[in-house]
Amino acid sequence: MYLTSWWLTRFVPSVYTVVLLVALPLNIMAIIMFLVKVKVKKPGVVYLLNLAAADVLFVSILPFHIVYRFSGNNWLMGEGMCRFVTATFYGNMRGSILLMTGISVDRFLALVYPVQSLSWRTMRRAWLVCCGIWAISFASTVPLLIRQQTQKFPNLKITTCSDVQEADFFYKFYVYYYFPMYIALLYFLPLIVTTFCYIGIFGTLRTPSIKGAQKKSRAVFLTVVVLCMFVLCFGPANVIWFLHYLQIYKQASTFLYVVYIVCVSISSVSCCLDPLIYYYASSQWQRHVYSLLGCRREYKALVKQH
Repeated sequence: MYLTSWWLTRFVPSVYTVVLLVALPLNIMAIIMFLVKVKVKKPGVVYLLNLAAADVLFVSILPFHIVYRFSGNNWLMGEGMCRFVTATFYGNMRGSILLMTGISVDRFLALVYPVQSLSWRTMRRAWLVCCGIWAISFASTVPLLIRQQTQKFPNLKITTCSDVQEADFFYKFYVYYYFPMYIALLYFLPLIVTTFCYIGIFGTLRTPSIKGAQKKSRAVFLTVVVLCMFVLCFGPANVIWFLHYLQIYKQASTFLYVVYIVCVSISSVSCCLDPLIYYYASSQWQRHVYSLLGCRREYKALVKQH
């Protein structure tokens, strides 16, 4: 029954449609802004550019999910495409979490250890970290690429994509190996690192050594945005997924899976919020946004006031 529920066939694709229409132009504009206006000359910009690229790639595959869900969870594009779309979907979601962690660590080093970190925060190391994040993200999707993801249901006249798994493989691999590794290394560890970094940033911002109301307010707002995205966007989906696997292990139930899919769709809203990170993490980005909106004079006046 959950395969034909209103939540999966109407609500989830509707959320994806809104995210697609809002996030795609915003993040494409962000990439153009970084490459043409801001220029990739600082380690922090490297992380922001990669986050924007991850968002564009993630949003670009949403049309496949939109069509699939609106069609009553009926996949019409073959097994190979199902594996590719599923792997890209989850790979980019995990990559976004790790990139936001990288941004948090970079901001921590820049604000808490501004002098000592000069030799650590180099362009080369930032690109190496981003390449490592991309490699880890897509390496985590290998099980999705090598296993069959589609299942046919003749009585419903549909073919599902990734929603139904073979029971034996599910218990042996996902419950015992894949899920514990994923939830520990690709969510809770980044959450702990990010929280630690921003506790340190908050402590530093309270000291008189950090001058400038604008700089402090920008750092505080960036901290709040990233932590809220971690907790509110990615937290519910990962916690519900964990509870779902525990419940499936004890007894067959699909209710929590529906809740999980709904939470995953809501977590995709983070792609619409990421431009706030670009705006508050880069003063150059703010200047060019004001210039683009025709507010350059007002921006200069605001800077002088601070």
